[in-house]
Amino acid sequence: MVDVGRRAALAALLAAGLLPCSGARAAAGAASPTGPRPPASLLGGEIRRLPTSRKVVALTFNAAWDEAGIDTVLAELRRRGLPATFFPTGAFADAHPAAVRAIGAAHGLGNHSYGHPYFDGLSTARRTEEVRRADAAIRAASGAVPLPFFRFPYSSTTQDSVADVNDLGYAAIEFTADTNGYLGPRGGMSAEAAAGRAIDALTPGAIIQMHVGSNGDGIVLDAEALPLIIDAAEAEGYTIVDLRDFLVP
Repeated sequence: MVDVGRRAALAALLAAGLLPCSGARAAAGAASPTGPRPPASLLGGEIRRLPTSRKVVALTFNAAWDEAGIDTVLAELRRRGLPATFFPTGAFADAHPAAVRAIGAAHGLGNHSYGHPYFDGLSTARRTEEVRRADAAIRAASGAVPLPFFRFPYSSTTQDSVADVNDLGYAAIEFTADTNGYLGPRGGMSAEAAAGRAIDALTPGAIIQMHVGSNGDGIVLDAEALPLIIDAAEAEGYTIVDLRDFLVP
């Protein structure tokens, strides 16, 4: 049985800079060992709300399908001067390097695994392979260093799998609410319904999960919902925050 408490404590010490980034952790392929790290408050469990009492909200997008909606989302964020964090899979980065490069030029890139498998049924070795292969693909496509943030495919987390990605140097960034915009009109969703799910979840430190790409119909409801979400959040006094602000040197 994995000693989750021991591993969480080790991750906290590493995040606090009290242990060197060497030995087994470095050999396992830790994320950006010389760059910004997640603080201890983001380790030891899955993160569904940022550790703050301020009225801030983080916008995040997963990318695992096609490029539909990416230009629209990037243009809207650029027009408003707002940050977001994108979580592409490694397979997406290999298939759409120009899109990942465009995203990485303006926003932070997290890690969403290489092939988008369920992590709960994988061994530690297979989880490590998925994370490291995705990291390499995202680096190659973007020319940038990915953030030490991992998002589990299907949000399928266990204490063991979270400990594994923490040991690799990543915080497990999940979400307060998913807009469900990825379901599309055929799944009974609309841009207004997607925005409503995000707006209903607004709370200090909320993390909103959206998706770019489509399931083949070319419709990206989250791209349509984005302006509605931002307008409502700002009207309620929320500031859109960059996840990179929560890293430590």
